[in-house]
Amino acid sequence: MDSKRHFLRACTLGLSALAAPGGARSQTDWPRKSVRLLVPFAPGGSSEIVARSVATEMSKHLGQSVYVENKPGGAGTVAMAEAAKADKDGHTLILGHVGTLAVNPYMMPKQSYDVDRDFTAVTLLARVPNMFVVHPSVPANDLKSFVALAKQRPGQLNYGSAGNGSAGHLAMEYLKLVTGTFITHIPYRGTGPQLVDLLAGRTDAASAGAPALMAHIRSGKLRAIAVGTQQRLPILPDTSTVAEQGYPGFETSQWYGLQVPSGTPDPIVRRIAEEASRALRASAVTERFANDAAVGVGSTPEQYAAFILSEQKRWAEVVRRAGIRPD
Repeated sequence: MDSKRHFLRACTLGLSALAAPGGARSQTDWPRKSVRLLVPFAPGGSSEIVARSVATEMSKHLGQSVYVENKPGGAGTVAMAEAAKADKDGHTLILGHVGTLAVNPYMMPKQSYDVDRDFTAVTLLARVPNMFVVHPSVPANDLKSFVALAKQRPGQLNYGSAGNGSAGHLAMEYLKLVTGTFITHIPYRGTGPQLVDLLAGRTDAASAGAPALMAHIRSGKLRAIAVGTQQRLPILPDTSTVAEQGYPGFETSQWYGLQVPSGTPDPIVRRIAEEASRALRASAVTERFANDAAVGVGSTPEQYAAFILSEQKRWAEVVRRAGIRPD
């Protein structure tokens, strides 16, 4: 009887070892089909660069394709609402963002979903420095001269953003608060559309992630007047930070992560996090990010969840003080 009990116990332990994460066999056979990565913004911005870079690398190792689907609208709420209702099997991911996760809950509290209750944090993918730029026709070579111009012409200068609650909108409103300026906001439906008008000189200024702006800065079609990070960017060593130009403590950056619908099994969540982190270490991704001043992160679900909470606390105050409202 004892030998039979020992045999059954050994079988049970063996099966458990095979099923455990990191064991000889994964606890889940995810992915069983193509994986959809929803991006809640229009093509052409930093979100596109981060999402497609990571999706391409993940596809190389998973045996299934990870494809990006842009679904803009409602400051990201359209895609978030769809993702919240998706099957809880890891085959629908959504690109998390400072706007959708840390701003919208305070800007538009009556959403059809709850970002904390209806989504599970998977991993923080990247942090992207916010940059402040102007069209070359604007007579300002740095932030100090731009602020002086804005104070001379209150309300006459304007800036475009990817939409209410977007990272660029937040960064500019934060800047307006600390500089005491009045600059008119013109919301668009994505970074790509707003850049069209900025490059044409129909708008004066903008803040956006470095990946979406660097090519235009290098070509001289846009002029960088400040960066929102604490330190200068290696790719733009002559462009001062906002803090250096008279506003100590100022810092703002975009960030992107992965979320899945709440209820997705934990082994699948951790497998996605591991695969995304592996993709971030690929040379093709690190080189692309370095060229655009983006910083790949990769984190545990717990670390990412804690990061989101800290960002919610910070941006809730900016939304309140700036009186940011949805379109």
